[in-house]
Amino acid sequence: MAKVGAKRAAELTGKSKSTIQRAMKSGKVSYEVLDNNRRVVDVSELERVFGLDDTATGTTSATTKTTSVETELQKAKDILEMERMKMRIRSLEDQLHVQTQLVEDMKSQRDNWQKQAQQILITSQHSQKEAEGYKKELKDREDRARQIKQKRMQQNMAQLQKRTQNQNTNTTGGGFWSKLTGKTGTNS
Repeated sequence: MAKVGAKRAAELTGKSKSTIQRAMKSGKVSYEVLDNNRRVVDVSELERVFGLDDTATGTTSATTKTTSVETELQKAKDILEMERMKMRIRSLEDQLHVQTQLVEDMKSQRDNWQKQAQQILITSQHSQKEAEGYKKELKDREDRARQIKQKRMQQNMAQLQKRTQNQNTNTTGGGFWSKLTGKTGTNS
């Protein structure tokens, strides 16, 4: 393969020139010294130690392209998944909001029904008390009417008994006619 100096090695790997020189000095990267005391490194050695910067070399390998495409696809999938999850969360939040409103409406309706039921109960209790009062009043009226009727009947009976006695006394002798004529009703 081709051999390059420290400056070109730095460009190919994306590292600084001093980093390449330190690696040569420490023995991390093997190199050759040319006749003019210039140190050169084989490109394959640079690739083994540091890896090559594809943008610097101007060449891209198929595996690098595949890896790059796979990385981009994975990023796109992650972004799509994240957007899908955001949409799902928004949907669930909307559903929660609707359900919360329904619960609030149901609570309001329940409270209204309870108020109406209490009013009906109070009205019913009041009506029941009024009805019991009316029943008692009717019973009292009936009792008074019965007492008045009995009293009238007793008075009528008493008057009837007096009349009957008066008639009996008139027919048995001592009536007005007999006093006038002086005769008794049995001697006619």
